[in-house]
Amino acid sequence: MPFLNWSSKLSVGVELIDTQHKKLIDLINTLHDAMMARKGRDVLGQVLTDLIDYTKAHFSAEEKLMGAHAYPASADHFAKHKDLVNQVVALQKRFAGGDLTLTLDVMTFLKDWLNNHILGTDFKLGEYLKTKGIG
Repeated sequence: MPFLNWSSKLSVGVELIDTQHKKLIDLINTLHDAMMARKGRDVLGQVLTDLIDYTKAHFSAEEKLMGAHAYPASADHFAKHKDLVNQVVALQKRFAGGDLTLTLDVMTFLKDWLNNHILGTDFKLGEYLKTKGIG
């Protein structure tokens, strides 16, 4: 059973963003599956790397959309992106230093991070983009 499920309530109404969010959910679920199989340590480093890389690509795509469509809250949105990447990079550094094990607390942080970003920040962006004919 997935740790985090995609549902219509997570849709921001912009296909590109929704597709990328689904990929982020898949990465978190991969990590959870490994944890449940007691192989979390084996995959944590790679999944954190993949999560950081994909998150940066996803944020870049969102930021291009914001710039192209003069999104008025872009500065705040960019700051939230930077903060979220920094938090996951900090987890990766802790893992590399041997100070992080994969626990339910880490999984809950990742789940909450993604849910809060989608339902808060990205939902507002999606609403704005839809007024510009982007869907």
